[in-house]
Parts: sequence; structure tokens; C-alpha cells
Amino acid sequence: MKRLIFLGFFVWICILSQAQTDPLTQAHGAKSQSMGNLKVNLQDAWSVFNNIGGLDRIKSSQVSLGVDTRYGLKELSTTGVAAGIKTEIGTFGLGLTRFGGKLFNQQMLGVGFSQKLGIASFGLKVDWFQTQIQDFGTGNSLLISMGGVTELGPKIQIGGSFSNINRAKISKNSEDHLSTLISLGLSYFPTSSLQIHLEAEKDISYAPNIKLGLEYGLKEWVFLRTGINSNPSNLFFGIGIKPGNFQFDYGLGQNTPLGNSHHVSLGYKWN
Repeated sequence: MKRLIFLGFFVWICILSQAQTDPLTQAHGAKSQSMGNLKVNLQDAWSVFNNIGGLDRIKSSQVSLGVDTRYGLKELSTTGVAAGIKTEIGTFGLGLTRFGGKLFNQQMLGVGFSQKLGIASFGLKVDWFQTQIQDFGTGNSLLISMGGVTELGPKIQIGGSFSNINRAKISKNSEDHLSTLISLGLSYFPTSSLQIHLEAEKDISYAPNIKLGLEYGLKEWVFLRTGINSNPSNLFFGIGIKPGNFQFDYGLGQNTPLGNSHHVSLGYKWN
């Protein structure tokens, strides 16, 4: 009975949060989450999950660890690690993330490659995705995702990503498909210290979600961030600190029916 009550409560939480908590649909990295769960045009190690097409735009190899705690429930927490390794032919990405608790959890392992050609960059990624429900079984899936980013000028950048293009199912014995997301983003950089991002995301099972995110650099190593979503209506705030080759990011998300979510990432880059 305890397990059935938990599963029912978990389904209710997911409906209210519009499926923005699992490893497949959520934005990864505290920087992205503090700016309204942006995915398309923020290039860092977490691009291996958010938009593999932008990974080759990072200036140096980097690795990042992240933890999300949502609404005070450890069963809705996510931990992950992401890395981008630059080479002469492009950038290779590797990511591992886990969501959930003992009764219900999901894991995703992704491997991808991104290459920049002129003003555009493109990428392709393969994910192994596992869903496990205690006493109910385990499902495994193989997903394919792709994305790209291009520059329309020195101050404008557009990008797009398409996850689970092969419409993978939860398991070979299930007829239920995993989420398929299409994201399009436009970024404007009016000054060297200000970024403005507008993004539209569509899950084929839900209404579109419009995201707006801002970042302002107080100094070369301190950044203030904020964002807003339309569906569901959420506010986000955060800060980033970049001392030397290290980077610390914190994000706070506010969801009126459910409460607050906290996101922390710690990264390191090297040449």
C-alpha cells in the first residue's frame, strides 16, 4: 500500500510540474535552471544533455557536477555529471544523470559529438535510458538526439534541438513512448555583460512552454541570472561565480503549487 500511495503521489507531482523533473525532459546544470530552464544556446559541459549541437562552442575542455533538490522531496532529486572534451576534429561529450529514489528512479547515460563548421555547429548524441519501479520491473531504451547552433551576426545567435527523434518506448514490452522534445532558441547579446535568451519548447504530449532568461555580469567572474516560464508559470533566480578555471553556479526555482527547487553545479575547465 505504501508503494501504491507513493506512486500515485509521484504521478500527481509530475502532472503539476509538466514532466520537467526527469533526466530526459529537464534542463541540466544550475546555470540553465537559474535562467528559466534554458537548453538551446547556453554552451557549457551540460550541453551534452541540453543541446549537443552547441557543445563544440565551449572554449576549453570542462567537467561539471550537479545536484537538484525539488520541493523538499528527495524522491524528486537529480544528480549528474557532464563533460566536454575538445579535440582537433570536434568536441566529444559524456554525461550521466540519475533521478528519483528507491521506489522509482530513472538513469540516463549519454555519449555525443559536436563539430563547428564556420558560423554553425552541429551535434548528434545517443542515450541509454533506464526506468526502474520497485516490484514492477525495469525498462531500458536507446534514444537518439540532435541539435545545432548558428550565428546571425556578432550579437544574435539561434539554435535548435530535437531529443528522442527515434520515438523510443519506455521498454520493449511497453507501448508508451518517452518524451519527444523540440526546442528553438534566440539569443541576443547587446553588450559584453548582458545576455537575453528567448526559447520555445514543445513536448508532443503537452502545450508549448515559452522561456525567457537573462544574465548580467557584475564583474568578469560574478554573474546574476533570472528567468521565467509560461507553462507551468515559474520564476527562477541564480548566481554564477568563476574564479580561475573553476565555476560555481546556484539556481532557485519557484513553483507556487509545489514549492522551491534548488540547483547547484560545480565545474572545472582546462586547456
